[in-house]
Amino acid sequence: MVAAMSFATLSISAQSVEGTSYMLPKNGVRFTVKVEKTQYQPGKFCQYSERFMKEKVSQTPNTSYRIIGIDVDKTAMPDTARQFTLIMDKRRSIDHVSLTRGGQLLAINTTAEQPVLPSRVFKPAPKPKRLNPADFMTEDILSAGSTAKMAELTAKEIYDIRDSRNALSRGDADNLPKDGAQLKLMYENMNRQESALTQLFEGYTVKDTTWTQVDFVPEREGSIVLFRFSSHYGLVDADDLSGEPYELTVADEHTATDPMANPDEKKKEDKADIGLRSCLPSKIKVTLAVGGNTVSACEMSAAQFGYVQSLSGDLFGKKQSAQVVFDPMTGSVRSIKSIDLK
Repeated sequence: MVAAMSFATLSISAQSVEGTSYMLPKNGVRFTVKVEKTQYQPGKFCQYSERFMKEKVSQTPNTSYRIIGIDVDKTAMPDTARQFTLIMDKRRSIDHVSLTRGGQLLAINTTAEQPVLPSRVFKPAPKPKRLNPADFMTEDILSAGSTAKMAELTAKEIYDIRDSRNALSRGDADNLPKDGAQLKLMYENMNRQESALTQLFEGYTVKDTTWTQVDFVPEREGSIVLFRFSSHYGLVDADDLSGEPYELTVADEHTATDPMANPDEKKKEDKADIGLRSCLPSKIKVTLAVGGNTVSACEMSAAQFGYVQSLSGDLFGKKQSAQVVFDPMTGSVRSIKSIDLK
C-alpha cells in the first residue's frame, strides 16, 4: 500500500530564503476491504451425479463474492487550503525548517523523527495444484463409448476406492502396510484418487482473495455512500445500484476550542507574527454501516475539523530560541524545547 503522505524530509536553510511556504495537514481514513471471490465450475458428469452418486449438484457455473474483513487506517496529507509562509529574517534565530516532500511543516530548528504510516500488503497464499481427473481414470473409463458409460464406470471406481480404504482401516486388506508411514502414504493416494474422480460429478471450486483500498477525506459532518457491494459483482462504485450501499457517517465531537473565540484577543495585533501556524484538531467519529448494522467504527483527530492557531515569532529570539516539533498527522505542536544562544 502506498502511504497517503510521503515523509521524506527536506531541510531548508534559513540563510538562503526570506520565507518558506508550508502547509498544514488534513486527515482521512483508508478502508482496506478484503473480498473473497468464489468460482464454481460444474463437473463433466454433473448431470449423472444424482443417478450414480446419489447427490444432486449444480450444473451451472457460478461466481460469488463476500466481504471477509474491513481494516481501517488513519491517513494524513498536506492541506492546500491551509498554506502559509514562514518569514525568516535576521531578527529570528531559525536555523532550518523540516518539511515533508509534499510541503507539510514537520519541525523548526531540529530534525523531526520520520513516522512510518501503517502499510497493509496482501500476500496471497500459495494455491495447491488442482488434480487432473484424467490422470486417475482407468483404461475402461477412457475407452467407454459414451459419456453416460464413462460416468457409470467412474462412479464404480470411486466406490471401489472407498471400499478399499474402509478395508484398510479395519485391517481386512489383502496387502497391509508394514508401518505407519506406509499406511499414511496409502491413505493419501486413495484420497487423491477419490478427490480427483469426484470432481467429475461435483465440479470444483476456486477461491481468491483481493484487497481493495478506499480512501476518504471528510470535510464536514454527515453521511455518504462510500461504496456498494454485490454478491454477484463484488465491490462496485457508490452510484452502482447493483450493490448494497455501505454508508459512511462522520460526526464532529467538537473537542477543539477556537483560539480566537475571545473578542478582545481579536483586536490585538501580534507584532511578532512570522506566519507560523499549527493545528488544534478536533476529534471525529467515523462509522461505516450496511443495512443499519455497523461494520467498522473509529475515533480520530482531524485537523480540518479544528482550528488554526498562531505561534509567536518571539519563540526564536537572538538570545534564546526554540526547537519546535509538530505532529505529522494532525499538525499540532508536539514539543517546544528552549535553546540558549548565549
